[in-house]
Amino acid sequence: MSARNGHDGSRRHAPERETRPEEEEASGGSIDPSPELEEALREAAAAVPDPSRASDEVVLDEPVSVQPEDEVTRLREELATARDRMLRLQADFDNFRKRAMKDREEAIQYGPQILVKDVLSVVDNLARAIDHARQSGGGDLDGLLQGVELVRRELEAVLSKHHVREVEALGKVFNPAQHEAMAQIPDASVEPNTIVEVLQKGYQLRDRLIRPARVVVTRTPDEPDVEGEPSGGH
Repeated sequence: MSARNGHDGSRRHAPERETRPEEEEASGGSIDPSPELEEALREAAAAVPDPSRASDEVVLDEPVSVQPEDEVTRLREELATARDRMLRLQADFDNFRKRAMKDREEAIQYGPQILVKDVLSVVDNLARAIDHARQSGGGDLDGLLQGVELVRRELEAVLSKHHVREVEALGKVFNPAQHEAMAQIPDASVEPNTIVEVLQKGYQLRDRLIRPARVVVTRTPDEPDVEGEPSGGH
């Protein structure tokens, strides 16, 4: 009985096993953390901010500035000034447009006023020449011709004053932009398409054609005439 108890006591109070140096070296000298230590590590990690998320967070360190009342008043005044300027410009443009339309209508209606005023003196001289021929009973034919010639020269001077000039035609080469051919005649003495006769004079205002000159032009004798027959036909 006592021996059994002695055997149990020796087994119950067996000495603890000592850690060998080679086993401590193999474990790396680390100690398994306790639950309290793990909780403390988690709290410390939560307290430290994550640098990867710092750029995504916006921190309003300074309060948002609000425009003062005087700044708002100044902007309202500038807006009112700009609106008033726009209305004035629109009114000026409308007045200019109306004035331009009126000037255009007057130019169309009364543009020939200066020319008519100059032509009236020509009409007066022509009337005087006719009256003089009537008073002479038709005997003073030379005087009548001189009067008409005077009127013609005066009229040409008026046209020249207003930049109206005669289209050159006689002896020139036919130009369809200035001449209108009324007939063709065979003539070997001059080049073909040469104007040899002017049936009606042409006129142009500055560089714009008013009326083409009606002319007669030449062709070579062996060319067919207008009716399609050769010029030397029997």
